[in-house]
Amino acid sequence: MPVYNFKNMAPVPSANDLVDIVLTRTQRRTPTVVHPGYKISRIRSFYMRKIKFTQQTISDRLTAMLTSFPRLSDIHPFYSDLCNTLYDRDHYKLALGQINTAKTLVDAVARDMVRMVKYGDSLYRCKCLKRAALGRMCTILKRQKASLSYLEEVRKHMSRLPALDPNTRTLLMCGLPNVGKSSFMNKITRANVDVQPYAFTTKSLFVGHTDYKYLRWQVIDTPGILDHSLEERNTIEMQAITALAHLTCSVLYFMDISEQCGYTIESQCNLFRSIAPLFANKQLVVVINKIDVQPWETLEEEKRRMIEELVKESGPNTTLLTMSNVSEEGVSAVKNTACDKLLAARVDSRVSGNKVESVMNRLQVVFPTARDGIVREACIPESVSKERERMAMQSSNKSKKKKGSRIGYAPTVEDEEEEDDTPSESEDEMMDGEAGNSGRKKTARELMWENGGPGVWAPDYREQYDLADPEWRFDAIPQILDGKNIADYVDPDIEEKLRVLEEEEEQLQAEYEAANMEKMDDDSLDEMEKVAVGEIRDRIKIIRQYKERPGGNNRPVLPREIRGRTKDKHDEDAKLSADAIEKRMEKYGVDASKMVERGRKREREDPRVRRRAERAAAADKEMEDAAANDSDEEMQDGRGLSKGAIKRAKKEREQSVKREKSLARSHSRPREPSQMGLKDESMAKIAKKVESKGQMRWHGGKGEGDHTQSVHLVKWMNTGKKRNGTHYCR
Repeated sequence: MPVYNFKNMAPVPSANDLVDIVLTRTQRRTPTVVHPGYKISRIRSFYMRKIKFTQQTISDRLTAMLTSFPRLSDIHPFYSDLCNTLYDRDHYKLALGQINTAKTLVDAVARDMVRMVKYGDSLYRCKCLKRAALGRMCTILKRQKASLSYLEEVRKHMSRLPALDPNTRTLLMCGLPNVGKSSFMNKITRANVDVQPYAFTTKSLFVGHTDYKYLRWQVIDTPGILDHSLEERNTIEMQAITALAHLTCSVLYFMDISEQCGYTIESQCNLFRSIAPLFANKQLVVVINKIDVQPWETLEEEKRRMIEELVKESGPNTTLLTMSNVSEEGVSAVKNTACDKLLAARVDSRVSGNKVESVMNRLQVVFPTARDGIVREACIPESVSKERERMAMQSSNKSKKKKGSRIGYAPTVEDEEEEDDTPSESEDEMMDGEAGNSGRKKTARELMWENGGPGVWAPDYREQYDLADPEWRFDAIPQILDGKNIADYVDPDIEEKLRVLEEEEEQLQAEYEAANMEKMDDDSLDEMEKVAVGEIRDRIKIIRQYKERPGGNNRPVLPREIRGRTKDKHDEDAKLSADAIEKRMEKYGVDASKMVERGRKREREDPRVRRRAERAAAADKEMEDAAANDSDEEMQDGRGLSKGAIKRAKKEREQSVKREKSLARSHSRPREPSQMGLKDESMAKIAKKVESKGQMRWHGGKGEGDHTQSVHLVKWMNTGKKRNGTHYCR
């Protein structure tokens, strides 16, 4: 698993994009409307909140950038020097320092402007201070345009770096360009490095992984290195130098003895000597490549001696191997040798470390030496000897033991061979090997195969029971009922409890028969019993209907205004009509004539009905008088109407009355408020208004839960300078 993963770094926005992000977030996450009725304290807090929110947003963004980029002093030296090689350490630190300074300046600007807004004396002044604060913050961000652009380019390049672990087992390949490093990596790993027949095909570090001895190994392919001074090496070569300097690994130095790479063997040896200091404390393997073109045995003696002397000069940690990527001869040997050398070196370094010495100093191994030639036997205490004798006497005195229960357990061979039926004792109870045939206890697996194999025999776990008396272990288990022992249910008062239960059962049976009396045959009852049963059934129906009516027991079913009125004049069996009430009461055998007469009398004496009838009569009389007066005036003025005109007027009045009645019927609503259960026309209007309000939620109208925000101030009322005064439109 890699220690550093630069692919998780968040993108760095440009200066203009960062300003847009901050201002958009401030506009979206803070209130945007100031009403003219706000107090000055509320106006101040409104603009102070915007300034603080903008400052906090900028600070969070810049802090995230600073934390996502690694600090070169805290990471591994390999990554630190690699960043210095690729991006220039000074430029990198300068860019991060400018971002940190910008964050500090934004915090200072916000702190100063909030202090000034706190003492603002008008809406216009607070608004100007807010605009000044946001403008200064955005200006600070725009000045970081170069630093933000540089950090974004660095982030893009760092995200493309290989995720390698500097502390794991590593094989590192180096050498001149085009000597076969990438081809060898493609052979031993699952990587797919580009291979071309020209120099510097590999321009950066490539990482692959391979397996050896059930371990994961990291293989690094480095760009080619040329033989010149360190100051003249470019960025591509410095990546390989950095990896050689900081990674603890096994180094494979490739040499092309066919000289097809474009460099002579002497140049390759000179490069080896120039970078030899980087091979210190590392396991080195000199790989002679391309032996399919130029075999090692047929190489010129002078060149071969040059390479052998080079290997001898490098020290005892250097090994010379030959291989060919085309014929794959020696590829596995090179890989195995490099891995074995690194494993041995890692073990040696751990053994020779300070930690091993500190652990060994705590250990002390003592080897006893003979003091004399006397043979000392084991000493058995006298109490133990007496206990053994007592147990042997008890076992001999017991001629026969109670046979144990074998229900649910398969018999063993030892049980069948025993002359007596005593259960065998477990090995845990044996004091020594004399108690059994052998001192070793047989395992359950051995007993299983001796007694029939799997599925035939099962171990008797009762031997492991820890009871007060070991003889109880193999007793038959008493029967269990509902998870409890039957012996626990012995009760001396069982007869009395049974008698109480029988009486309760008889009572329940009697109640059941009484409840199912309606299912009995009528032939088994006499006339009096039939009448009684019928009355009881009717009462039950009445009570059931009374309980099921809506409204409960404390309120009437209908309002008092319409309690005595019929629902429909055309329904003769209406529940509230007098005839229907009288007919229903007669069914139950109740004389309701007096009750109906009393109700009719109260209806006739109802002052509301009387007043309503008087008003109707007065209205009819008034209309007749008005018509008579009109005809008299016409006759007095000498403008009498003809008979046809009078007929037409009369017919028009009749048709208007019919239209009104038809309209009332089409709306299916009674025209008079009293028929709707209301007192007068004003109550009818109020009821209609309440009904329309209640139907708003059903018809999609706007209710109190609908949040709408209307613009109270238009643009011309909220722009321009205003003097201190009493202007409402501020």
